[in-house]
Amino acid sequence: MSATTLVALSGCTGELSTIDPAGPYARSVATMWWVMLGGSVLLAGLVFGLLALAFRRRGETRREASGRLWIGALGLAMPGVVLLALVGYALTVGIGTLPTADPAAVEVRVTARQYAWDVEHPGGIRTQDVLHIPAGRPADLVITSTDVIHSLWVPRLAGKMDAIPGHTNRLRVIADRPGTYRGECAEYCGVGHKDHDLTVIAHDAAGWAAFTRGNR
Repeated sequence: MSATTLVALSGCTGELSTIDPAGPYARSVATMWWVMLGGSVLLAGLVFGLLALAFRRRGETRREASGRLWIGALGLAMPGVVLLALVGYALTVGIGTLPTADPAAVEVRVTARQYAWDVEHPGGIRTQDVLHIPAGRPADLVITSTDVIHSLWVPRLAGKMDAIPGHTNRLRVIADRPGTYRGECAEYCGVGHKDHDLTVIAHDAAGWAAFTRGNR
C-alpha cells in the first residue's frame, strides 16, 4: 500500500466517521457506502469510456451507429441494471437494520429538544446528553421530540433517525465493545444546532449492571 493511500485512509477514521464502524448496524451502512461508491465508479467509467471513444472516432469517416447498442444497451440497459441493483441492495440493508423481537434488547427512550437530549434508561434512570447502553447487546432507542424535528445520529453505531414531535421512531444500535461514542443532531433545528451533541457510553456487563443499579 502506497504512502498516498495510507494518508488518504487516515482521514476515514475518527469519532464521526461513517466508514469506521464500531457495531454491526453501522458496519452494514459502511459496506453499503463502499458498494454505492463502486457502482458510481462503474457508471462513471462507462460514461468516460464512451466519451473517449467518441473523441477517438471524431476524425473517422461517419458510419451509421447502432441505436440498439448505443442507446438501448449502453444508454439505458447498463445504467438501469446497475442502479436497480444498488437500490435493491440499499433497501435490503435498510430493512435489515430495523428492530426485531429480541429478548436481549434493552429499551431506552430518547427525547430531543432545543438543544439537548433527554434520556430515560431502564429502571427510570435519567440523563441529559448522555446515552448509556450495554456493549454487545441490542439497544432499542425510542426517539421523539418536544418541539421541532431533530435527527439522532451516532455514525459509528447506526444510521440516522429523525426525532419528530408527536411521533416515535425506533432505532436499534449495538456497540461491539465498551467505549465512548459521539453522536450529533443531523437535522438543522435552530441557532443552537451546532452544540446539539450526544455522548454514548457502552458498558461491559459489570459496568451496565452497576449503572442500572444507580451506581454511576
